[in-house]
Formats: sequence, structure tokens, C-alpha cells
Amino acid sequence: MAREQLQVLNALDVAKTQWYHFTAIVIAGMGFFTDAYDLFCISLVTKLLGRIYYQEPGSPTPGTLPSSVSSAVNGVAFCGTLSGQLFFGWLGDKMGRKRVYGMTLMLMVLTSVASGLSFGKDPNSVMATLCFFRFWLGFGIGGDYPLSATIMSEYANKKTRGAFIAAVFAMQGFGILAGGMVAIIVSAAFKAKFPTTAYEVNPAASIMPEADYAWRIILMFGALPALLTYYWRLKMPETARYTALVAKDTKQAAADMSKVLQVVVPTKREEAEAEAAVAVAAAGKDENNFGLFSKQFLKRHGLHLLGTTSTWFLLDIAFYSQNLFQKDIFSAIGWIPPAKEMSALEEVYKIARAQTLIALCSTVPGYWFTVGLIDKIGRFKIQLAGFFFMTIFMFALAIPYHHWTLPSHRIGFVVMYSLTFFFANFGPNATTFVVPAEIFPARLRSTCHGISAASGKAGAIIGAFGFQYAEKWIGVRNTLIILGVINFLGVVFTFLVPESKGKSLEDLSGEAEAKNGGESAEAGQGNVRH
Repeated sequence: MAREQLQVLNALDVAKTQWYHFTAIVIAGMGFFTDAYDLFCISLVTKLLGRIYYQEPGSPTPGTLPSSVSSAVNGVAFCGTLSGQLFFGWLGDKMGRKRVYGMTLMLMVLTSVASGLSFGKDPNSVMATLCFFRFWLGFGIGGDYPLSATIMSEYANKKTRGAFIAAVFAMQGFGILAGGMVAIIVSAAFKAKFPTTAYEVNPAASIMPEADYAWRIILMFGALPALLTYYWRLKMPETARYTALVAKDTKQAAADMSKVLQVVVPTKREEAEAEAAVAVAAAGKDENNFGLFSKQFLKRHGLHLLGTTSTWFLLDIAFYSQNLFQKDIFSAIGWIPPAKEMSALEEVYKIARAQTLIALCSTVPGYWFTVGLIDKIGRFKIQLAGFFFMTIFMFALAIPYHHWTLPSHRIGFVVMYSLTFFFANFGPNATTFVVPAEIFPARLRSTCHGISAASGKAGAIIGAFGFQYAEKWIGVRNTLIILGVINFLGVVFTFLVPESKGKSLEDLSGEAEAKNGGESAEAGQGNVRH
């Protein structure tokens, strides 16, 4: 790629922050709002599903989902997400970001609504239907990861690019918060309309038939924010970097960006020079035109891809374990009363209240600390510190675990537990999303981000399925110790991740090096390594 062809992209790199940058954050961010809502709201209703469909007459305790069913309900969306990240990540590089972006959102809308429907009334039919539609919901959500990150990175200027990408991801915090608030409102409304008693007082009266509508409303609400942003996604132009570097149409790239951003585009003379330089480059050997499975990619970006995939994988084992099963941890330490002391909807209310409090006090602030500081401190330092403090706090919870279960120390446990969420979000949960959207070539950027994100979801699947059994087989304490070890491994593998603060995407990926017909690619790895 000739450097002259990148003039319009250089103009984007130095463009001032404008209104459309914030518009793009909202358009892409609402997708992540929906993603987080849909992926995490299921943890709020699993105990209600157990009471409705798996209650045994005469049992001293309320019904619960069997371990296999609970793991499937919690984890099947992650299986779909992993598949969607790989498929749509690849498709985004082949067809363009814009053409694929609307597909993922509409799939999310349709499957969110369908998740609240069921074929038949028996437990097997309801759970099978729920799992089927949540798989395809996850498939759509998976596409949003590489596309949103890539689109935002390619729109942004290099000075504030990290903050813009992180802001898109930070909408996930509001999605988690909204999931808790919707569950609180729905459960409170049903409790007020249909009064019930605690299970130990009257098992039959602890749940009303109308409760079957409550979990469906909570799940289906996720379609609303996605639907509201569908029109605006369709109106977004293709990113200039994809048009210029992959579609090879510099004029169209400049025209598209001029519609939404005030940038200084090349003059006609500069455009003619760029076209001539491109012709020279095309006639010679283009050393930057390597494929994903080539030796050149392995040499230039192999360690980078290992770093982004491994750190995201390790993070999500711990992060999703904590998120999906924090209700079980809160019950274990006594912060939430035993299930038999509550009615079905009261249990939903208290679980949602606890998770909302954690999100409000630690999860959401952590995301926005990253947004504010990522372009000042840098991605590497934030990720390293995040994994380090997650390790410290996890071991601080696990080693003296009995101490935290005592009634007088439960608040301390919640504070420490909240700090692990804070440093996950002011740390690797945000940076593992940002970096893969910056360091790979434009023609492979969405694919590589999809691979990195899919690796993370593989970790999430291990967390969703594994924690369910580990908690029962080895106890909460030993499970937390394992999560602490996993966080420490994240510290180690972070050293494979490059720092991308303040550099243009083309300098990071090496695409700017092939000027004058293609230069040696050997120096590219050094430009982005520590």
C-alpha cells in the first residue's frame, strides 16, 4: 500500500473530535448495551425457572434447575456468541463492516423476542426452546463484538481512539445495570399485583401462575434498545479505512467520510499522485498482502494474536464465572436469604438488587475509569494492573474464606468482591476488547478481533459450565483460588500484548510501510512490540 493512498486516513487520524464520533459511540454502544443485557439477564431468572418448572411436591426447599439444564441455559448463548464472532468477524472483512452490521442487530432483535416464547408447557419443551433461541441470540451478539470494535477504531482519530472504543464497550455496564433494574421493576410489579408468601410458610402460595410471564418479559425487553438503533446503523457509511485499504477506493473513502466528518481530504493533484503511486505498488510485489494463515502473518502478528486470544480467554473464565454465579456466592455467604425464606418473585427481586448494587458501585465505574484514562496511561499498563489486582483480591477472598462467611464480615466480602469487578473493567475486560481492533491489518482486522473474542467466549463457556460443577465438587473457596490462579496467568500473558496508544492503525499494522511499491515488512513487528 503506497503511503500517498493513506492521505485521507491520515486526515482521519488528526481530525478533531466531532459530534459524529459521539453518534457512532451511541449507535455501536447500544448494540453492546443489548449484548450485555441479553447475556447477563438470564442469571437473574434461572432460580425462578427452577421454581416454576422443577418444583417437587413436598420438598422442603424450592425447585432448582438440574445442573445440566442450568449449565445449558447459562452457557448456550456463549456457544452461539463464539460461533457468531468467528463467522461475522470473517464476513466483516469480506463484505464490509456496514453490510454485515445491520444483520447482527436484526438477528438480536428477533431472537430476544423469541427467547420469551416456548413450544409446549412441560419443562423439557420450555428449556429446549429457550436454549435454541438463546443460541441464535448469542450468534447475533457475537457478530457485534468484532464489527463494533472495528468500526469505532476505523472512525476514530489516533489521539482519542482508545477512549472511543472503550466507550462503546462501556455501554455493556449500563446493559448489566439495566438488566438488574428491569428485573427489579418487573418482580416488584408482579409482587404488588399478586401477593405471595415465603416457600416455608406455604409452598403452593409462594409462586403464582402469572410468574411464568415475569421471566419472559425480562428476557424479551432486550429487543427494545437494539430495535431503536437499527435505522441509524443502516445509515452509517462504510468506514474509510475499509474502503481505502480493502476495497481500494480512495475517492469513495474520502466522499463517505466527508458526509459525516469534517476532515481535510486530498486535492485533485494529491489524488492523482496517490493513484499513480498505487499503480506502482500494484505492479510490484506487495509484501503487505499476506493472508491470515501465512508465514508473514505469523512472523509479524503471531505473538500479538496469541497475546490477545490468551488474555481474553483467561479473563472471561474468571469474569463470567463471577457474573453468572454471583447470586450463588451471595447466597453462600448469607447476603441473600435462603430460598425457602422467600417467595419466587421476592428471590428474583433480591438477586437483581444485589447484582444491580455491584454493577452500580464497581462494574460501571470501572468501565468509565478506563474510558477516561486509556489514552493517558495506555492499554498495556491498565491491563497489567487490572489482572494483578484481580489476582490479589481473589486470593484475599479465597484464602480466609471462612472469615468472610461470618455475619459480621459479609459487607467486607461484598466490598472485596466488588473490587474484583472494578479492576476487571478498569483493566482487561475493556483492554482485551480495544487492542485487537487496533493492531491488525484492515483486511484482517475484523477476523482477528473475532478470533480473539471467540477465544474469550471459549473461556466464558468454561466459566459458565465449569463453575457450576466446581462449586459443588470442591466448594466456593477452592473455586475462588482457581480463579485467582487464572487471573495471575493473565498477568503473564499480558506481556505478549503490544502498546497501541497514540499510534495510527496503519503504523501499528505495518500497512504504512509498503510505500513506493512495498518495503520490507521486517520492521513492522518492532513498531508495536514493547
